[in-house]
Amino acid sequence: MEARSSARRRRAVLAVAAAAALALPLAGAVPADADPGDSGRMEKLNQQISKLDRAYGGDLAKLKDAQFGVQKAMKSADALRKERDDAQRLVAQLAANQYMTGGGDPALTAISADDPSGFLNTASLAQHLATNQAARVQQVQKLIDEQVKARKEAEQKIKDLQKEIDDLKRQRTRIQALVKKYKPQSPSVGMGGVTPRMMHVKQVIDSEFGPFPTIGCTRPGDPQDHGTGRACDFMESGGGSMPTAARQQNGDQVAAYAISHASSLGIKYVIWRQRIYDMRSPGWRAMENRGGITANHYDHVHISVF
Repeated sequence: MEARSSARRRRAVLAVAAAAALALPLAGAVPADADPGDSGRMEKLNQQISKLDRAYGGDLAKLKDAQFGVQKAMKSADALRKERDDAQRLVAQLAANQYMTGGGDPALTAISADDPSGFLNTASLAQHLATNQAARVQQVQKLIDEQVKARKEAEQKIKDLQKEIDDLKRQRTRIQALVKKYKPQSPSVGMGGVTPRMMHVKQVIDSEFGPFPTIGCTRPGDPQDHGTGRACDFMESGGGSMPTAARQQNGDQVAAYAISHASSLGIKYVIWRQRIYDMRSPGWRAMENRGGITANHYDHVHISVF
């Protein structure tokens, strides 16, 4: 009786050990889980962005796009980590259940032996389980690889965001002088909710490159420039469709004109075809994918003013 109980205990221990072996990362991969300090790091970055936003004329769209990219990458990494953990637990549970309750597996003969040494060591049993459940094990490995990649991308985006913040801080004197050049304006009566400066830009662009299918400006409740009457979207197509080649060329010309005349018109930044050009930090910069033609500014040129 004691011998049979001892054998059962050995089988249980080996089954759990094998299941645990499957639950561990495979192929030498070490999953990079969320850093407990991530929330604190992001809070500090967000505070810096808010402070710069107030000091540099508002709506630092380039920084906020980078901030959006960090949040999206961190969310993706966290979701993959949870999916990976769930898959690992499932594989371990299935392996343990199969070998501790019978399951009709060919290895049962060996498990039933009084002395399972040789075949029944943790490594060989784990290998046996990996062979029999290859699809599940491969799924776990794939999730581990994806999560590690997502975590690295999130880390890189955090570093890139901090670099952009530091670059803007170094240009404080130049940027504040630029902002000071343009007296703040509020929407005026009879101008459709936009500021006089934005109305002038709208009229100039429409005169030079219109007519446009639509020019949309005010957007009540928008936390950025559309909500304060300091932005307009010059549509090159409608209904969320891609503009024709001719209209894309027109958009290119609108964006180029706005940039070259930014100083005289008081233009703050331009967005066109998933890129942004901010006069406070000149140069085109690719933006995060927002998921659609309109959201990514492929069908309209966005112009914001100081």
